[in-house]
Amino acid sequence: MSVVYILYSCSIDSYYIGVTSDIEKRLKEHKEGFYEQSYTRQATDWELYYELPCEHLGQSLKIEKHIKSMKSRKYIENLKKYEEIGFRLLRRYR
Repeated sequence: MSVVYILYSCSIDSYYIGVTSDIEKRLKEHKEGFYEQSYTRQATDWELYYELPCEHLGQSLKIEKHIKSMKSRKYIENLKKYEEIGFRLLRRYR
């Protein structure tokens, strides 16, 4: 199983979208600046904003790509606000 996750940093008022199979480990790595060339290196206050468990890695990657292609803060906020958006993404990208 894999997860599409969205992190939020208050200090830079920004979201980060990614995929992992171990959300706890990945969040810790982002907070500690483990990924030297990563966008998340800009802040240390990343918090888990949203997560969407997927059936397999391929599905997670397609959903991550979809969310990133929207290029919309409002879309990201609506993912958390309206649970049915996540369900539709899971159905669409089986």
